[in-house]
Amino acid sequence: MNSPLVSVLIPCLNEERFIGKVLQNILDQSYPTERLEVFVIDGGSRDRTRTIVETWSKAHPQIALLDNPDRYVPHALNRGIRAATGDIIFIMGAHASYPRDYIRKLVQGLKATSAQNVGGVCLTEPRSETPKARAIAAVLRHPLGVGNSLFRIGVEKTTEVDTVPFGCYPRAVFDTYGLFDERLLRNQDIEFNKRIYNSGGKILLLPEVQCTYYARDTFQGLWKNNFGNGLWVVRTAFLTRQLSSLSLRHFVPMAFVLYLLSAIILSLFGWWIAWLPFLLYFILTGIAGLRISIRERNFAILPFSRIAFGVLHISYGVGSLWGLLSILKFHLYHSLHKFRSKNTPPPH
Repeated sequence: MNSPLVSVLIPCLNEERFIGKVLQNILDQSYPTERLEVFVIDGGSRDRTRTIVETWSKAHPQIALLDNPDRYVPHALNRGIRAATGDIIFIMGAHASYPRDYIRKLVQGLKATSAQNVGGVCLTEPRSETPKARAIAAVLRHPLGVGNSLFRIGVEKTTEVDTVPFGCYPRAVFDTYGLFDERLLRNQDIEFNKRIYNSGGKILLLPEVQCTYYARDTFQGLWKNNFGNGLWVVRTAFLTRQLSSLSLRHFVPMAFVLYLLSAIILSLFGWWIAWLPFLLYFILTGIAGLRISIRERNFAILPFSRIAFGVLHISYGVGSLWGLLSILKFHLYHSLHKFRSKNTPPPH
């Protein structure tokens, strides 16, 4: 009875490929399974996800399927929190895998500190073994790809950070700081962790705890995902009315895309020197790609890694720029509507 009751929340949508493996990971944990309750919060899957979860729940009563008619992750998390009865709230991703000691070590880390959230390093692995998939995964764990995102590149000792993947929270945190912001269809976890961090709460990254995230394995999937991430960086800042809800690294790709657009315009007027910073970028990504290929012992990865760096940075930056333009368009529309309403004479 020294083990607190843990509520595991898994938001999901169309995850038939991974959800059974995740549930098996949880039941295989060294943490006492009788002190676990698991909520899979489904946003209306159209594949076999729901059938798989229902089969598992019949065999294991600690597993329950919850409906999320709103479909999106923040709504799923808040539904799970309201349904949970545990002293500790765990968030887990549906397309990730977890070692046997994952829950036990995070619970121990939470109990041993005064932290409001603890998490582990997220190892990014390919979903397949093609050179392209391996290149994408390698770029997503490289400092040139993800900047100073410590939970992706790793740390050597317990480190105080502004966010961690997934998260292990004392239930009281949600009484103190509220629930996830349901306006944020992306970045809701980053914003919530920033809310804790900016209020003086402690978030710790534990190097001895690791989980594995399976990256998208096509450039189209990489572009789509990171375009959305970049878009919601700007929308998060706009909706929360504060830049402190995010970090500087989240805005670097937009600055890069703005630079590229400026270089294109300047070169039309003969200012070819504007491309010198891009030449440096081209060299750095080439060196990084070469090192990745050497580490992976497969030089077929080299051209794919160079493309992956570009797709990652440009898609994220274009998404942020699109988000900024959509906000400016929104303000312009409402300003014009307000001006017209003010200057339109009343009907006789």
